Amino acid sequence: MRSLRRSIFIITLILIAVGIVMIYSSSGIYAHEKYGSSFFFLKRHLLFCAIGVLSMLFVMLIDIGRIERHTKIFLLIAVTLLIGVLMPGLGIVAGGARRWFRIGGLSFQPSEFAKLALIVYLASFFSRKGDRIKDLFLGYLPCMAAVACLSFLVILQPDLGTAVAVFFVGFLIIFIGGGKLKHLINTLLIGTPFLYYIIFSAPYRKKRILIFLNPWCDREGSGFQIIQSFLALGSGGLFGVGLGQSKQKLFYLPASHTDFIFSIIGEELGFIGAAFVVVLFGMLFWQGMRAFLREHRPFNRIIIFGVTCMIAFEALVNIGVSIGAFPTKGLPLPFISYGGSSLIFHMTAIGLMLNAMKE
Repeated sequence: MRSLRRSIFIITLILIAVGIVMIYSSSGIYAHEKYGSSFFFLKRHLLFCAIGVLSMLFVMLIDIGRIERHTKIFLLIAVTLLIGVLMPGLGIVAGGARRWFRIGGLSFQPSEFAKLALIVYLASFFSRKGDRIKDLFLGYLPCMAAVACLSFLVILQPDLGTAVAVFFVGFLIIFIGGGKLKHLINTLLIGTPFLYYIIFSAPYRKKRILIFLNPWCDREGSGFQIIQSFLALGSGGLFGVGLGQSKQKLFYLPASHTDFIFSIIGEELGFIGAAFVVVLFGMLFWQGMRAFLREHRPFNRIIIFGVTCMIAFEALVNIGVSIGAFPTKGLPLPFISYGGSSLIFHMTAIGLMLNAMKE
């Protein structure tokens, strides 16, 4: 396990280092034009990195038994924060969504904490209940109720991308924890009409699906962002145009330092650079799965599995959106995209996973 812990820690540090370099490269000109300093986003990101390192070390060193004993409190805090952020005067509105608390000059996104709280709660539930997860009323429904509650509160913000991530990770954990396949299939059958309604009842969500199928039908409007992403990736070639030399970041590609930072990586560092990032995430997933298979303590196993799947899923969706494989979602690229809450809680999740891997 020690070698696995070391490799996961090193891979995480490399991803964070890539993020630091690419955030400065992708945001420098935009930051200078808007805030008068090309280092605006870089300095804030370094602050988030420092907070994330402290959080990761704290979680990595604390007795994991103490975490296991307080999982219900973590879940209650997550629900309270998700309800609180919807309250006018508490949560702040940006881009038509109410997803953040403002703390001083920084913002905090409670849905990031909720994902981690759900993982530790389900891990504790399975370690305590064991085979009772196969029972519909005593095991399966309480777990699925926690997953559905958090997903629903996130949808209300609205943030469908994060809600899908919450549900997906929770669903996988219940499956790997021993949930009956018929219960899971019935849940999918019941939930699919609700997902269809959620997507197509909101005009902007429906438009995202249509644009995903054919972005060139509105190349100057809703399809503009994904087309610019294609241009960035296509112009990178094998070795890229050079670090700092991207043209798409010059106010062509929106969210170039957040949701579409992978496109800038592909443009500046080419296929080689983009493939390097994909390989890093693949290695992180592989090492996480190896640790999951080696661990025998139920709580620790679910922690390792949940964190690994959460990071892999978000990376897959973000990269998939950049290359046009998925409709546009607001999921950042873990450890690389700019975003304080995402970076801090992903680093905290890695610390928790490394703690769970202690022999």
